[in-house]
Amino acid sequence: MERAVALVTGASRGLGRALALALGARGWQVIAVARTEGGLAELDDGIRAAGGPPATLAPLDIADPGSLRQLSGHVAGRWGGLGLLAHCAIHGPPLAPVGHIDGRDWERALAVNARATGELIALVEPLLRARPGGVALFFDDPRAGAPFFGAYGASKAAQIALARSWAAETRRLGPRVEILAPAAMATALRARFHPGEGTAGLARPAAEAARLLAQAGLDAPAATGALAGPGGLG
Repeated sequence: MERAVALVTGASRGLGRALALALGARGWQVIAVARTEGGLAELDDGIRAAGGPPATLAPLDIADPGSLRQLSGHVAGRWGGLGLLAHCAIHGPPLAPVGHIDGRDWERALAVNARATGELIALVEPLLRARPGGVALFFDDPRAGAPFFGAYGASKAAQIALARSWAAETRRLGPRVEILAPAAMATALRARFHPGEGTAGLARPAAEAARLLAQAGLDAPAATGALAGPGGLG
């Protein structure tokens, strides 16, 4: 039996890293996507230490359509499909009044949070349909309309709007698309948005990853069996 394959974006830190670790420990073959090579290497070490299979590391910029196409082609050629997409990659631009949003920050937020999501959906849909029961997970953070969150809130809302449309379109034929709501977590992104905030009342990413996987019905160990050897894409 082939091992279940999970593609996790934003896998080098925060919720993405916690999900990748949890999935790897459950026996999933994790394809970990992030820009930070060092963070990906540390993730692989953590998965191995937990007894999981070596991760496949994909150091790339998710906002680069060419890199995404190369990644999807690699997945199709090596595994034939995906069991899971967990889309955690996000760009958190500096907080600013709407009238003072830096143009480069705005463009990067749109590129990562919105446009890359549309590209990713188009590329992974056939991969998820190639495996029975394919699932895509998205993670809501409803900041739209909040003061100073204009660039992040609008681009994140666009991402979730794409995911909701995809969920409605694939309800009968799959893949199953879930939009989950993480609790406030002690992550670098939140620290950037809330400087000086204590972490005592915040959830730990590892605990949230376990809760969210259970909510999505993905807390059972993955099937084990034949598996291609470890490797990287970058």
